[in-house]
Amino acid sequence: MSTVIDTAPYTRFHKRLALACSGGPLLDGYILSIVGVALIGMQPQLGLSTADVSLIGAAALVGMFVGGAVFGVLTDRIGREVMYTADLLVMIVCSVASFWADQVWLIVALRFVLGMAVAADYPIATSLLAEWLPTRHRGRLLGKQIVAWYAGSVLAYVVGYAFLQLGGEGSWRWMLASSALLCVVFLLIRRGSPESPLWLAQHGRQDQAVAVVRKHLGVKVTADQLLAGEPDSADERLTAGSVRVLFSPAYRTRTLFCGLFFLCQVGPLFAMLTFGPQILGSFGLPGGTVMDTLGTGLISMVFLLGCYPALRAIDGVGRRPTIVWSFALMIVPLALLGVWPSAPAAVALVALCAYAFLCGGPNVLDWTYPNELFPTHIRATAVGFATSVSRVGAAIGTYLLPLSLTDLGTGPTMLIAAGVTAIGLLVCAFWAEETKGRSLQAASGSPRREAVHSL
Repeated sequence: MSTVIDTAPYTRFHKRLALACSGGPLLDGYILSIVGVALIGMQPQLGLSTADVSLIGAAALVGMFVGGAVFGVLTDRIGREVMYTADLLVMIVCSVASFWADQVWLIVALRFVLGMAVAADYPIATSLLAEWLPTRHRGRLLGKQIVAWYAGSVLAYVVGYAFLQLGGEGSWRWMLASSALLCVVFLLIRRGSPESPLWLAQHGRQDQAVAVVRKHLGVKVTADQLLAGEPDSADERLTAGSVRVLFSPAYRTRTLFCGLFFLCQVGPLFAMLTFGPQILGSFGLPGGTVMDTLGTGLISMVFLLGCYPALRAIDGVGRRPTIVWSFALMIVPLALLGVWPSAPAAVALVALCAYAFLCGGPNVLDWTYPNELFPTHIRATAVGFATSVSRVGAAIGTYLLPLSLTDLGTGPTMLIAAGVTAIGLLVCAFWAEETKGRSLQAASGSPRREAVHSL
């Protein structure tokens, strides 16, 4: 059943909310990518070992694992709006503190907390956005959140390159601190963003839910109309933010699907973005402060460009065929580099760009699927859980990639990445559902939902 939100006209309010919610992904892309450039100067200045570099690269991802798991649950229990700006304040403090950090343990600790704050933003912002969007625009605007991620990543390499040119390798402190400025910008953009009317209605605040819809959408609605198609409110209050519900018979398969496809996608992806210069260097691209950094920036740009045809595909051919075919094709360039580790640098760059472009399908569905497949009372919990699981893969990949390049070589490393992607293909082939054109309540509905009520 559709609600007034599902059928509402698309307005400037939706555009502003989508921009405000894009802050988390953009900052994630920036914070995770800028460290790859900063390590160029950080490693010789601080005398970092390979293990130190791996720890610094993986620290934010481990923090995201913790943050996604904890703050997704809290978001379903205490609301989307409560923590909407607090996480940005934490990012500002950690970014500024990074300027003075000169010990490995302190840099690792600050990036761990940064990761927690970034991961907190995903369940807060994407669930809030999903619960305000009309059906026709939901897939596109949720998918565009990953565009913000790659925009942040590209910006990080541009800023990093500029710092290297102007300040040399010693400018790495300014690189790490620069994310504070972006946080301030999004703090200003987020001023006045409303709470989710669905969350308000489910938590006994029906008058506020009705008022906020009238204010921002300009239509009159009742609480019953807002909650049409949702589970009974009494059950929601009992199970809001419950990880147990995610693994109940009603949602177990969806939970595994969202977590595993996300993990298999970002494991190789994050490692490549974080240590792009090292990968390209292994194929003979001149190292230093220019060519390898610009080459990785180009790959990041292609990741971004690949999202646009995928955004059209998920609303055209559908979510399921888009993600299945994308994973299948992503294997090809990785396998090519795996069996041809002596490929010229130009061939390696083209292959990695092809992989980046083909990643568009799962990229735009990273937050679309978990927001569509789970109802309001566990939506943020599901997004947080999927984010946490994905960052396990990302952290492992980021930690192991430089060690693998050193100990195993380029070919085996690329074959391992291809194997992880192949697992993602199997997960999608068996479990991916089609949610195109369905209302949020219909997409998140489950024929086995009654099993949740017994918990």
